[in-house]
Amino acid sequence: MQKESTGTLLRIFIGESDKYEGKNLYKYLTNYLREHKYAGITVLRGITGFGKASLIHSSDLLELSSDLPIVIEIADTDENIQKLKAVFEETNMIGSSLITEEKVKIIKYGS
Repeated sequence: MQKESTGTLLRIFIGESDKYEGKNLYKYLTNYLREHKYAGITVLRGITGFGKASLIHSSDLLELSSDLPIVIEIADTDENIQKLKAVFEETNMIGSSLITEEKVKIIKYGS
């Protein structure tokens, strides 16, 4: 059976070495979202990229970087995404990271 609904996809662009409360930010956020019953999260590790400082971070063997780009994708209801953004604002959990947001059609398969 196929069910369709609408929701919001939040993408957070950070560096692999970004921390929050002494833990890697992407690990902290994964655990936080699981504990607070969010629908899901995917953490993607980039092979190369740069941010506002224009410093290139790469997984090239000649330039091993310990700060590769990370993209965190969170798809959930509009309400849950708004709650999460409020947490980010209150705690400064993600610092000055880039965040994008878009409306999505969510398709669930299964019963």
